[in-house]
Amino acid sequence: MFDINDMAKAAVEPVLFTPLQRAQKDGYINITGVEGKKKIEYITSEKHVENYEDPEEKVRAEFFAELIYKYEYPARRIKVEVVVPDRLPTDRADIVVFSDNDCKRPYAIVECKKESVTDAEFNQAIEQGVGNATWVKLRADYVVIVAGGTRRVLDVSDKFGALEREQNILADLPRAYGKPQEFRFYKGTDNDIKPVSREDLIATIKKCHQTLWGGGRLSPPTAFGELCKLIFVKISDEQKPRKNGDPYQFQIKTHEPSSKLAERINALYDEQKVKDPEVFTESIKVDDRVLRTVVSHLEAINLNKTDLDVKGVAFEQFMDGFFKGDFGQYFTPRPIIEFCVNMMKPEQDWDVLDPSCGSGGFLLHALDYMRKQAGDYYEKGTVDYFNYWHDFAAKHLYGIEINDEIARVAKMNMIVNDDGHTNVISHDALESIDKMHDHNRGFAENRFDLILTNPPFGSKINLAEKPFLSTYELGNNVDAKGKKKPRKNQSSEVLFIERIWQFLKPGTGKAAIVLPDGILTNSSMQYVRDFILEKFQLLAVVSLPQCAFAHFGAGVKASVIFVRKRKANEIPNVNEAIFMASPELIGYDATGRKTESQLDEIVKKYEEFQKDATPFFA
Repeated sequence: MFDINDMAKAAVEPVLFTPLQRAQKDGYINITGVEGKKKIEYITSEKHVENYEDPEEKVRAEFFAELIYKYEYPARRIKVEVVVPDRLPTDRADIVVFSDNDCKRPYAIVECKKESVTDAEFNQAIEQGVGNATWVKLRADYVVIVAGGTRRVLDVSDKFGALEREQNILADLPRAYGKPQEFRFYKGTDNDIKPVSREDLIATIKKCHQTLWGGGRLSPPTAFGELCKLIFVKISDEQKPRKNGDPYQFQIKTHEPSSKLAERINALYDEQKVKDPEVFTESIKVDDRVLRTVVSHLEAINLNKTDLDVKGVAFEQFMDGFFKGDFGQYFTPRPIIEFCVNMMKPEQDWDVLDPSCGSGGFLLHALDYMRKQAGDYYEKGTVDYFNYWHDFAAKHLYGIEINDEIARVAKMNMIVNDDGHTNVISHDALESIDKMHDHNRGFAENRFDLILTNPPFGSKINLAEKPFLSTYELGNNVDAKGKKKPRKNQSSEVLFIERIWQFLKPGTGKAAIVLPDGILTNSSMQYVRDFILEKFQLLAVVSLPQCAFAHFGAGVKASVIFVRKRKANEIPNVNEAIFMASPELIGYDATGRKTESQLDEIVKKYEEFQKDATPFFA
């Protein structure tokens, strides 16, 4: 019989530590050594010692502790590195849970893999675990494959054939030798889904994308589009009202074949698609078994309760490399976005637009700015606090993105960060504003209080392909007699300057625009600079360091100009003071962590400059 004291200890002791910390405290595990040279000792396995720096070993250690404190198996019945008798070449099971104190009768075989394991490696681990569990001299009832947050549990008892890999999938390993639960995660219980760290979320998103991409099964952009749909379903399921003790639906169910799981997930998606048809119009197009694997990656995570900054950084970092490689676009670095928002200081009733919003970075940071402002005025968690920032998100945030796939990502990114996706549209921002207005009445000339944007650099708008070019002042040449002649082509960033002017409110509308330095310095661009000074008051010019976009694979030298749209008859004043600065640091390293920054200092200096408006160079 098993030791009742072990069981009582595991079940009754308050959860003051993580399972791994408790295992160390209770003497089942001993981790020694300095960072980079740590060893782990499993006391229950004849003091078995392994290298704790191995990512796979960390997964094993954590699950070993879970077996004791979460699954309630006596520690004395859990062994590591168990030799599979008479199996050649010699094989060892990572963990074996036995059903007797003498450890002669295996109950569950566990194979552990590192978090970043591929699907092929994970499936290979399944076969290894099943092979060990069904070997005549190491016969077990269950196989568990653990790769960080991704898990697969199989019932390999005599009820199923040796080759069964579908009908025998369980939601989770039974607790304390009991019956398998129908689901693994239930709201408000110790088996509730949990928020995760930035690193874990990035790893999970990457695994999901790799599963959907499948080495070429789908194109990378299509794979990411499908991932967005599934994340949308996941978040919707988390937000559904349910009582404590009720199961979530976005998870694997015991003995449920892939086809039935797919039916359940698609039903959830269709239900939400009806409520919000602007987000996604197409059905989920993922193979049932692939869908099950993606669900296994995501099911344990609570996206709604994961910290907003964690989600923001995780999604941005994943998408940085993804879009750079697959869409040929470059993201605006996070610190530059924050800097622009902090310089412009949006107000709660301002209408804010990004006419080339990409994945929604400027919009998200404007929303985050407003959320922090709400915290200055109201207590977090109150109705007033929520209404303050949520009304801004729903009624005052607007985005335009020409690429439909990226527009979906922007909407998805806004949903992940607690909404603001309603007024993001897929459209060419340089085409007729009337067409955009017909699609969404919020888009109109002279409408916006603030525009924050990094328009696409370098692409040419050709008159033969885009007749609307001739409708732009900057799309025409003007001869000495003032006669206009349409240009054959014009740079996209030049036309965006004029489109921004059209969108802004006369007299008060402001904009922060990232532009290539060529517009500000090349002699051939003088007519563009004349347009800017005539149509806008130039408030500030901040020259960005060459390295600003280096992490994104772009070597372009750029600046941010901060402008105010002049009134209809406002005459430029040659004595208008312009704040100019040239920071050397942009505020974050390649991993997204905060570093020493000159951008925050520039914001303070700009505030001082605004008080007396005298010429200034920082």
